[in-house]
Amino acid sequence: MNRHELATMQGRLSPREGGLFQSFPATQWREEFARAAECGLQRIEWIIDDPDWESNPLMTDAGRIEIAGLSRRTGVKVRSACADLFIPRPLHSAPAAEQRARETALKQMIAAAGAAGLEHMDIPFVDASAIGTAAAFETVVSVFRQAAPLAVRAGLKLCLETSLEPAAFRDLLERIGHDSVGANHDIGNSASLGYGAKDEFAAVGRWISCVHIKDRVRGGGTVPLGTGSADFAATFAELRACAYKGHFVLQIARGTEGDEVAWIKKNTAYARGLIGRLEAEHGSRAQG
Repeated sequence: MNRHELATMQGRLSPREGGLFQSFPATQWREEFARAAECGLQRIEWIIDDPDWESNPLMTDAGRIEIAGLSRRTGVKVRSACADLFIPRPLHSAPAAEQRARETALKQMIAAAGAAGLEHMDIPFVDASAIGTAAAFETVVSVFRQAAPLAVRAGLKLCLETSLEPAAFRDLLERIGHDSVGANHDIGNSASLGYGAKDEFAAVGRWISCVHIKDRVRGGGTVPLGTGSADFAATFAELRACAYKGHFVLQIARGTEGDEVAWIKKNTAYARGLIGRLEAEHGSRAQG
């Protein structure tokens, strides 16, 4: 039995919508549940983004009821979400009125995630939302100190995904200082930034609550698993060392348009090979 559940990022099981690499699949989100089950996946990581984030099914009572029904029928759960809304609208560096609106949106998402029974919500601070100044850093500390009690009431872990250097990321999490705020580890993004697994896990390993499986070229974009700069062996060695018990999310390069299911099946097998070694190590420790 698989101890670590595997998800796909929502939208990877459908053709691109609006030409976007990653977005909420507004026309095919229902069909993705059956496709995920066909690929042997246990989860879908939901996306909340523009446009119309407030009418996203996860944000409405009717939508959450429909999601729950699809989960029951297919066995594919939704236990995490990625708040991509905060890439073009980062939770820092905005005029006061806009900053308040963004923080209100975060509160609404936390409440909706709690109502849907989610465990984790990934908040990205990468690319357009990267934390690039001391003022932005302080704003993020303040925002998540205020959001943390809301997450507790929602039964939710807020997982920050940043492009900060490992020591700075550790400082951010220490300054926030709350158990409901942790870290998302994106293997491909770390490879692109040139961060070593040993340094990252030494700095923030105790905060890591979810892992995105991705491959990127150093300084470049996403590529098929095993063809970029990601050091999967080193990363999974660190995951073994810290006895990681969480889930994994495939956030992979896209394949041929219209052949999404076959592509996800292939990548699921690759990911399961990596995770299987982690599970074998857990098993040998338990027997010992």
